[in-house]
Amino acid sequence: QLQVVESGGGLVQPGGSLRLSCAASGFTLDYYAIGWFRQAPGKEREGVSCISSSGVRINFADSVKGRFTVSRDNAKNTVYLQMNSLKPEDTAIYYCAAAQGCSRYVWNFDYWGQGTQVTVSS
Repeated sequence: QLQVVESGGGLVQPGGSLRLSCAASGFTLDYYAIGWFRQAPGKEREGVSCISSSGVRINFADSVKGRFTVSRDNAKNTVYLQMNSLKPEDTAIYYCAAAQGCSRYVWNFDYWGQGTQVTVSS
């Protein structure tokens, strides 16, 4: 089965950092754009960042620009989201998803992970 699996979430204090991983199995990540989305309680799923198959990076959410960086390691079939200077409002379930090209829209993505919880709290 074609899958992406998120990991690396957890509890972190404001100002701290986390690195999320998105590992692909059953397909070669090289040919896909990988998007990161997040969903906070009571809110819609929001596009956060994306990296294209060629390595072009986009941050969709203004609130994460300058703090979050997406990268990929094709040899490990894995995409990362480095999150720095975390704020309580970053608290959400974070998802990765694969698509043909980068988009901020949920409907554009074909394969979704189960999500990983990020909680930013003192």
